[in-house]
Amino acid sequence: MTEPSMTEFETLTDYLAPGLEIVFVGLNPSTYSVRVGHYFANPRNRFWAALNRSGLVGEELSPERDSELPKYKIGFTDVVKRPTPQASGLRAADYREWAPVLKRKLEHYQPLVACFHGMTGYKAYLKYGEGVEERPELGQQERTIGLTAIFVVPNPSPANAQYSLDDLVTWYRRLAEFRQEVLS
Repeated sequence: MTEPSMTEFETLTDYLAPGLEIVFVGLNPSTYSVRVGHYFANPRNRFWAALNRSGLVGEELSPERDSELPKYKIGFTDVVKRPTPQASGLRAADYREWAPVLKRKLEHYQPLVACFHGMTGYKAYLKYGEGVEERPELGQQERTIGLTAIFVVPNPSPANAQYSLDDLVTWYRRLAEFRQEVLS
């Protein structure tokens, strides 16, 4: 798989492998997360709290244990691998470069479900990875990426205050139910 050169910047390593049931797809890594070397490492980010309360994994995990998620058949990647302090730092050129790379990764590894964190990332993927502009809603999508089903949850970023921690937990529980449906 050919990817853009990583020599320009440091980023987070993908946690991708065959046999994953869910791959969480973030918009892009924050510079804070890259500096400490873990996904969703900002203490104000609600991903880990929501994940732990949702029942998707059988024990309490933290950013420092992100590399353990594959044992739960869960992986991580991003729409764009270039880190920024905030999502507003991304440019159309970033999506043009990276969305096709994400598509190839998901087609190669074929997880059961790709779970996009937020509409911004999913819409950018659709536009630059699939060449379509749609108005998707949260939850299960009709579209797939190869054999991979798609589910969209609210972005757990502290900048997305529209959704409470309880809302996020509810969406991750829906994701768990969707995973069971796909497995059946």
